[in-house]
Amino acid sequence: MAFRLTGVKVSPNSASLEEARARVFDFFKAACRSIPSIMDIYILHDVVTASQLRTSIASEIRKHAQVTNPKVIDLLLFKGMEELGNITEHAKQRHHIIGQYVLGRQGLAQDSNTKEQVTSDFLKNFYKSNYF
Repeated sequence: MAFRLTGVKVSPNSASLEEARARVFDFFKAACRSIPSIMDIYILHDVVTASQLRTSIASEIRKHAQVTNPKVIDLLLFKGMEELGNITEHAKQRHHIIGQYVLGRQGLAQDSNTKEQVTSDFLKNFYKSNYF
C-alpha cells in the first residue's frame, strides 16, 4: 500500500523569501509525517530510526540554507517534492533509500578507512615488465 502525498502542493513562484521559507517548513513537516509510512514500505526499522531519517531530511534541507533567491528555493522545493513523491510511491528500491539517506555521502563505515597499499611480488614484477 503506497502512501500518497496529498496535503502539500507547490505553486510555481514564491512572492518573497518569507513565503518560500514558509513553504520549505511545510515541505519539511510533510516529509516528517511521511517517515512512518516510508519506514513501513521499505522495511527500514532494522536499519534506521525515524529520528535519524528526520535528521537526514533536515541536513538535506540545510545544505541549501545559503540560497536567498525565491525562484531557486522554489526549484529546490519542487525537486524535493518530486523525490518525496517517488519515495512514497515506491519508485525507488530499498538499497537506494539506505544508500542515500541512511548511509549518506560517507558510505559504509568499513569503507571509510583507507586500505593499506600492499602489493604482491607478482604485481611488482608485472609493473616492472614491458607490459605496463
